[in-house]
Amino acid sequence: MTTTHFGFESVDEHDKARRVRSVFDSVAPKYDVMNDLMSMGLHRAWKAYAVLVADVREGQQVLDIAGGTGDLALAFAPKVGASGRVVHTDINEAMLREGRNRLLDAGVSLPTLVCDAEHLPFPDASFDVVTVAFGLRNMTHKEEAIKEMNRVLRVGGKLLVLEFSKIARPLEKIYDWYSFKVLPRLGKLVANDDASYQYLAESIRMHPGQEELKAMMHKGGFGHVDYHNLTGGVVALHVGIKC
Repeated sequence: MTTTHFGFESVDEHDKARRVRSVFDSVAPKYDVMNDLMSMGLHRAWKAYAVLVADVREGQQVLDIAGGTGDLALAFAPKVGASGRVVHTDINEAMLREGRNRLLDAGVSLPTLVCDAEHLPFPDASFDVVTVAFGLRNMTHKEEAIKEMNRVLRVGGKLLVLEFSKIARPLEKIYDWYSFKVLPRLGKLVANDDASYQYLAESIRMHPGQEELKAMMHKGGFGHVDYHNLTGGVVALHVGIKC
């Protein structure tokens, strides 16, 4: 049996996707509310920065992976205009449904489909920009997902990975206290689900740090990669260019 991590727990790698799906099935109805509460609204600024750096232009083709409730897709839609396209995807149907409904409520209709980032159902060189916000750490084979993102990008295309990362050392103790003591209790109070937010805290610690993810993106085929630390490294935005 080949194992991987699910938070701090070792599980059969074939079982991880199912368990991650169960987490997001549970949190989907309260996902946006919990994001605002647990980040004190900062997730909106982090995503706005990612949209700024993406520099999406009219007529471009954009793929939003693990798009969840549609924050990035909603921001990109007016930028690509009528001649462009934003494709909103997620492996979790419940999250995708929340996002699709939110987009429709905002008067935005765009392609929305369930798909696995490790096996993207798109031809080579289909997109100018690929984004994944707070989704990479939940993927079983991150290296394979990054290679797939590279494959579907055109030469000169841009991958943006917005993800929790390694916080600055002086902030570690208070961040650990908040992550393991406050977040699960907040999850229990608001979403009636402490276990999923315990998993969130653990999954962040198991995710590659800034330099490790940069190396992983280079190995996945990106010629130029850099990253931007946000809020003391709580989050990092990695940007890779396909050469």
